[in-house]
Amino acid sequence: MSFTQSVRGHTYEFANLVDLMAKATPARSGDQLAGCAAQSDAERAAAAWVLADLPLTRFLEEMVVPYETDEITRLIIDTHDRQAFAAISHLTVGGLRDWLLERAVEPLGGEHIRSISPGLTPEMVAAVSKLMRNQDLIAVAKKIEVTAGFRTTIGLPGRLATRLQPNHPTDDPRGIAAGLLDGLLLGSGDAVVGINPATDSPQATATLLELLDEVRVRFDIPMQSCVLSHVTTTMDLIERDVPVDLVFQSIAGTEGANRGFGVDVAMLTEANEAGRSLRRGTVGDNVMYLETGQGSALSSGAHLGTGGRPVDQQTLETRAYGLARALDPLLVNTVVGFIGPEYLYDGKQIIRAGLEDHFCGKLLGLPMGVDVCYTNHAEADQNDMDTLLSLLGLAGVAFVITVPGADDIMLGYQSLSFHDVLYLRDVLGLRAAPEFESWMQRVGMADAAGRVLPMDPTSSPLRSLAS
Repeated sequence: MSFTQSVRGHTYEFANLVDLMAKATPARSGDQLAGCAAQSDAERAAAAWVLADLPLTRFLEEMVVPYETDEITRLIIDTHDRQAFAAISHLTVGGLRDWLLERAVEPLGGEHIRSISPGLTPEMVAAVSKLMRNQDLIAVAKKIEVTAGFRTTIGLPGRLATRLQPNHPTDDPRGIAAGLLDGLLLGSGDAVVGINPATDSPQATATLLELLDEVRVRFDIPMQSCVLSHVTTTMDLIERDVPVDLVFQSIAGTEGANRGFGVDVAMLTEANEAGRSLRRGTVGDNVMYLETGQGSALSSGAHLGTGGRPVDQQTLETRAYGLARALDPLLVNTVVGFIGPEYLYDGKQIIRAGLEDHFCGKLLGLPMGVDVCYTNHAEADQNDMDTLLSLLGLAGVAFVITVPGADDIMLGYQSLSFHDVLYLRDVLGLRAAPEFESWMQRVGMADAAGRVLPMDPTSSPLRSLAS
């Protein structure tokens, strides 16, 4: 069924729901590359007008990606909570936007939003985000509290956790230890110490996991570690009694894109169960670490939806959160600018996408983080990242990723430094995860207010790691 809308004497037609969603999306290079973007601001406004008047029930009747051919669609529809949806089932997409903004200023508004979260499909959430200004995305996300736990608790109000990412081009343990020491002394690592390995070798992955676990045990650090190998590698290591904390996998919003990653829903479910069977957590049993990014489906040619039309990258990204929700993860983050300017061209597009992804993830009930990042061939710089980091802090982001000097020398992209997080914690009065903060205070690395104390590595509680 097509949609039409007249604006200043010109009638715009949208072939189906897929086309309407794409045309209503704020401008980004990935949708232009896919051939589904609006051709003008007027066409985008017309699509948003139609979308605002669309009943939410339409998303349960017309699929963006066909039910018969896509297991992510089947997962979304088959697990939809009709009882939770009943409270908002009478609303349009524009009505949902108004409802969310009203809840954002109510004392118990966050609880009300969380109560309807299971009744929202990713497509509903993507649709409402397209109608929202940046300040709307921030105001609503700030109100939503989503927590998860393993050895530290993620997502508590007033807290900002970090992934400490001490990558090394050759997986040299000394280079990794140097980055790890630098980050720990600057208060990073309370979300996870996560290494992207240079290879997917099971033995190399096991060596790095054993290194991280040795550091954790030696210094009695309440942290969780992860080596970001393929999920099948991690499951094999679980069978070999290697000290696995979190199970990592990149995921996407269509069955075809996940096939490109070498995974499906059954495999991810099995991995989740395997990780939980180890019972290594102390404050919770959330064991999955999932990473996403706008453009992943397009980059693998798995972005087509109903009618063979390309689905916009932001809707597909939000569908990945629908998959993540079913796995009850500890951590989910979008690597917002990592895939490159072909998908998010400049700082403005990266900032908008980061706020959308965070909002959509939290609205779907995820402990949502963001890798505030860009590649050196994008029209962006560190000032843009400062802006996005600050806005995400206002929005209540659960965690961000930090690397030595904000420059990942293994993956070749720009992220955040350990000092960037100290800035945001200081300016907004945010603190590390409570278990990690208590450890820093206990060993003399932080004061009573949780502020990191300047410290010489050779005289710190971690001096044996320094040597």
